Amino acid sequence: MSTPPVILLLSGSLRALSTNETVLRTAKAVAPSAGVRAVRYEGLATLPHFNPDDDTDPLPAPVTRLRAAIDQAAGILICTPEYAGTLPGSFKNLLDWTVGGTEIGDKPVAWVNAAAPGRGRGAEATLRTVLGYTGAGIVESACVQLPVDRETVGEDGLITDPEIRRQLGEVLALLATSGERGPLRSRQARDGQAHDPSA
Repeated sequence: MSTPPVILLLSGSLRALSTNETVLRTAKAVAPSAGVRAVRYEGLATLPHFNPDDDTDPLPAPVTRLRAAIDQAAGILICTPEYAGTLPGSFKNLLDWTVGGTEIGDKPVAWVNAAAPGRGRGAEATLRTVLGYTGAGIVESACVQLPVDRETVGEDGLITDPEIRRQLGEVLALLATSGERGPLRSRQARDGQAHDPSA
């Protein structure tokens, strides 16, 4: 029996009860029906502030764990809030740590915007820009907006709305099949272009 592909779930929020965490916990719950195994990354709060001087071997242990998780995944699903019109600083910091490695290069990546309609676009735009620098392969068909009504969240902290659960399953499956098709595109703006070592 083949091992199901792993989709890494990255939350841009540090709040335990955030809507973004709710979306990703639900994605993990529906993953088996999509034929994948979803793994939540829970080290966001432990990552050190990005410093190019520290982006050398040996890497800080939390960074090593982050890059290993990305490397082992067939694809990545992100759900992040928008702070002040852009990505939360802690999540931008996570992405900064991915630029110096090769693990995310051509990795299928998508995001779920869980904000109300018309909101969260600033975070999406910044995410698209930063992912371009990391070399990740954005799976456009898997990037969706799924506003979450708190009334549809059960006592177990999972979304009960069957349509949202179905769409999350589709997103996971799209990421998995995109990974099976091989590299999505060439890496862009890496190393010296992505991080100015003099900065």
